[in-house]
Parts: sequence; structure tokens; C-alpha cells
Amino acid sequence: MRVRFYGVRGSIPTPGPSTVRYGGNSVCVEVRLSDNTCIVLDGGTGIRPLGQDLAREGFRAPIHVFVTHAHWDHVMGFPFFGPVYSKDAKIVLHAPTERSARGMRRADIFDPIHFPVSFEQLPARFERIDEFGEHRIGCAVVRPVELNHPGGATGFRIDDADGTSVCYLTDNELALPADDLARFAAGTDLMIHDAQYLRADMPAKHGWGHSVVDDVLVLARQAEVKRVALHHHDPDRSDDALDAIAEISAQWAAEHARDLATLVAREGLTLDL
Repeated sequence: MRVRFYGVRGSIPTPGPSTVRYGGNSVCVEVRLSDNTCIVLDGGTGIRPLGQDLAREGFRAPIHVFVTHAHWDHVMGFPFFGPVYSKDAKIVLHAPTERSARGMRRADIFDPIHFPVSFEQLPARFERIDEFGEHRIGCAVVRPVELNHPGGATGFRIDDADGTSVCYLTDNELALPADDLARFAAGTDLMIHDAQYLRADMPAKHGWGHSVVDDVLVLARQAEVKRVALHHHDPDRSDDALDAIAEISAQWAAEHARDLATLVAREGLTLDL
């Protein structure tokens, strides 16, 4: 399994000189399974460069898309995803919950108020799959989990046939101990988790639906994952601030969870699991 980060920013894209190294695109992650099946997690502005990479690769297999929820930072890139304008592309939109199924049927981002091209005008071939609970895509099993976020959000665990696994948990406000979520993520090779806030941001940001870095590290230790990627960075967090979070997280793991590898997600980062 290969995991590649195309967008790591939360809430709003943040281009500019202070976000060059980690990137300013909003969230989008590609998971390529061992049989080369392509799974796309979220469609923030990072999905645009993903589409460009798929075009350069000449990728012609179905593209499987999962969206955690329909807040703008997770869907605003879809109108600029190159494959939707190709008649040779097949895009499979997966709805693992009734909430996500309703959102797909509405396709608000393609209505004439928000974008000049309607969903019906897109030349790509679309397939909608309303399949709740555990199901198989290519050589992997995908399972959903409901997260703690205003309006709801869905996380995903992907277990490949070759034994590798990734857990994608954003947007989510952790309340420790998170026993159910720890069981869901247990033993994964990589857990990608919303870590937008620091303890100093609280209590002002309590209830906004995002997690504190310290709590994410505790969850990673509890779930005994091999690696944790801190994700969905605050729009006010500069590259230097994220460097500091990386150092603090590595130090925490060295003191409290020596088998845990920590990283701060950045655009272009590719992990072979």
C-alpha cells in the first residue's frame, strides 16, 4: 500500500510564504492498494494536483472516492479534479452512511450558485455506491466509523490483502479515553488523524470538532499503531510552528511510546507501508 498526501491543511487553503514546506492545499490523500486500485480520501484543493498526477501516469482504472463530510475544505477541489472532465474516466463515489448518501445526491458544489458547470454536464462516467458498513474495494476491505464533528463526519480504515493498513480519522474532536476509536484503529501501519489544535488553543476552540495534538498521540499509543501522521493543520499554523509540533511529538513518543513513529503530514509526502 502506498499513501500520498496531496493536501494537509484544515478549514481553508493557505497559500503563501509561511506554508511552502508543508503546503497550503486543503485535505486530500491518495491510497494506492497493492493491486494498484486508487482510493481518494476527501476532495479539498489538494485533489487538483492529484488529478494532474493521475493524468501524467495515464491512469485509466476506476477512481474510488470517499468523503469524510461535506464541509467546504473537504469538497471544494472537486470541480477542479481533472478526471471529471474526461470521458475515459470512471469515478466511483462511495457513500458509507445515509448522511453521505444524501450529500452525494444533492451535489451542491456543482449547482449554478457555486459553479458554472453542472454535475450532469461532466463527461466522466460516475457510479454511486450506497453501501453502508464494511465492504470490499479491489484487494482491500474498507470500514467506516462515525466521528465527533459538528454535522457529522466519517472516518475510514483500509485493510489491504497484503496485510498493510491505514486509518483516516478527520475531522474528529477526541474525548479521552477513546476506547472505541482505539479498537477501530488498533494495530494499523499508519493512523492519519486530525490534529488541528494545541492545548493552548483550548478552551476557546472546544466544540469546533478538531483534536489537540497531545490527545492524538495518546490515542496512537492506546491503539498501538506503528505510525501516526498529524493532519488537518490549522490555517494559522506556519511551517516553523509545524516544525515545532514535529519536534515535540517525536520527544513525546521517545518518552512515552518508543515503538511509535510520529510525523507531521506535508504535501508530497509518500509513504510505502
